[in-house]
Formats: sequence, structure tokens, C-alpha cells
Amino acid sequence: MNIFTVAVEKPEAANFILGQSHFIKTVEDIHEAIAGTASQIRFGIAFCESSGPALVRRSGNDEGLADLATRNALAVGAGHSFFVFLENGFPVNVLNPIKAVPEVCRIYCATANPVEVVVAESGAGRAILGVVDGCSPRGVEGEQDVLARLRFLRQIGYKLG
Repeated sequence: MNIFTVAVEKPEAANFILGQSHFIKTVEDIHEAIAGTASQIRFGIAFCESSGPALVRRSGNDEGLADLATRNALAVGAGHSFFVFLENGFPVNVLNPIKAVPEVCRIYCATANPVEVVVAESGAGRAILGVVDGCSPRGVEGEQDVLARLRFLRQIGYKLG
């Protein structure tokens, strides 16, 4: 068995979700879950089928984001994994509807950070062991950091005041 990492290809500020599901209708159900949250969100989805024709199934309302999701799905190549790339919205806007999709088994990450996917490869195929999401902590927040965090959440409209 080989263990290696695959860097997620994405624009620096792009948000994405990486998860695992178990059925071919995942692509349509995730599409409907995202489309039902907010009409301004642009997205692309790719899902790695793990049996039968074993194709990457794809959807979305933005061809460029669907292409990006597809390239990443092919690079990771783990059966039943899915990538969702977003613009004009954040993972927090769509994560609960995606988690409510009956086929979704787990979410590995939902982030705009640089990500490396830790992959194991055997004779049977590939599996996601986990992710390296961003960097390690550089310290503990101080008083000014707390104020900056509170100010930022209000600036982007996630808290009142």
C-alpha cells in the first residue's frame, strides 16, 4: 500500500467542500441542496463513482467550477469522494443542507485554505485517510486577536452589531 498527498488545485480564495458519499444520485441531490440555499451561489460538483463504469459524475451551475471539481476528483481518485467548489457563498451557507443529503457519509473539510488530501492506494483503488487543512497553529489568540475576530464576523454579516 502506498500513502501520499495530493494538493487540492484551487484559486487562493476559493472555498470548497470535500466529502464522501455512497450512491450515484449524490451529484443531483447535492446540486439540489446547494441550489435551494441561495440563488447567487455559483458551484461545481464532482463525484467519483466506485463501481460499474466508475466515472466522475459532475454537475453545477458554473462550468469553470465544475471543471475544477472534476480535475480535483480525478487527481485524488478515491471512490465515493466528492468535491464542491463555491463562489458567491461560503461552506457555512451550504454545509448543513449537504450533510442532510441521505447519501452523504462524511465531510473531510470545508475551507478556503490550501489543502492536501492524504490518500492511500492499494490494488483495489484509493481511499482518503484525511486532510491537511491550512497550517498548524502559531500561538493562542490574545485580547487584540479576539477583538479582530469579533469585528470580522460583524463586518461580513455573520453577527449583529
